[in-house]
Amino acid sequence: MPEIHATRRRALRERLHTAELDALLLTDLLNIRYLTGFTGSNAALLVHSDGDERTVFCTDGRYTAQAEAEVPDLRKIIERPSALALAREADRQLARGALGFESQHVSVEEHASFVDVAESVTLRRAPELVERLREVKDDAEIEDLREACAIADRALADLLESGGLRPGRTEREVARDLENRMAEHGSEEPAFRTIVATGAHSAIPHHRPTDAVLETGDFVKLDFGAVVNGYHSDMTRTIVLGQPAQWQRELYELVAAAQEAGTQAARPGREVAAVDAAARSVIAEAGYGEQFSHGLGHGVGLDVHEAPRLAQTGVGTLSACMAVTVEPGVYLAGRGGVRIEDTLVVREGTPEILTLSTKELVVA
Repeated sequence: MPEIHATRRRALRERLHTAELDALLLTDLLNIRYLTGFTGSNAALLVHSDGDERTVFCTDGRYTAQAEAEVPDLRKIIERPSALALAREADRQLARGALGFESQHVSVEEHASFVDVAESVTLRRAPELVERLREVKDDAEIEDLREACAIADRALADLLESGGLRPGRTEREVARDLENRMAEHGSEEPAFRTIVATGAHSAIPHHRPTDAVLETGDFVKLDFGAVVNGYHSDMTRTIVLGQPAQWQRELYELVAAAQEAGTQAARPGREVAAVDAAARSVIAEAGYGEQFSHGLGHGVGLDVHEAPRLAQTGVGTLSACMAVTVEPGVYLAGRGGVRIEDTLVVREGTPEILTLSTKELVVA
């Protein structure tokens, strides 16, 4: 889809003009994929502010054929190390111009090497220019996210319908089962290390699966996602094995109410901190504010955790077509916890929820 990538590079060039940069040297592979479509493990990209005629893509000899197929519309250099090769290219082309670099991704050592080979340019920090572009998704990105979410939904439905979530199984067995089912439905890989947390483990927000055995009466927290064309889904559901106790019902209903409040607050123009507050206030008013120990959510896309950040300390506002998660939780140490999470797309009016598995309290 060279036209999509060319459109994204045009949008980046507008930001280069605003930042008074003649070019930007990109070294982050996700940003390079976003701008070119390249999926290999080594690359660099030199984007010029005056157009694609002078923009250069670089990779090494392992990816010559792949680069021809995936990046047909840019001039290519085959050399390693690729970033250093493009720093030299910038030195030849810019002649006392301003060269931006992704300071959030470049090591001190790598920066020193750029200084050594690009003596005629002024190196300037240019953090997160592409990440800010990536916050707002285009139609192709949203379709990939939608399919990734649908795969996760189907995998969970299969797991429940087959009796795969039952007493006697271990957390690790359930996690492997869920990941295998996502793969069967077309996921390229798990979006992240799947979380399966039973009983008291469900009160640990990012518990890693162990050989702990699922038991009747447990909360079981499942946090998982699929990947389609590099785009990640992210969903959490909390299930009860057997009939829930009253405290479990009450805790679940509280988190569900907070999740609904956060979802409805996720609208264009809203401050990200205000979206967090909409959900957090529901939990705090019930007396569990200290047991909601993380931010409300985050952007999703080529990375499972990307901008924007929905949190008390988050900065910025939501825009239409941002893809974010809304995932409040309450965690009672030693007893159990509940988190409910959806991936959604911010729209004018009601957000589009992409993860469609039921949020009613499921009894397995």
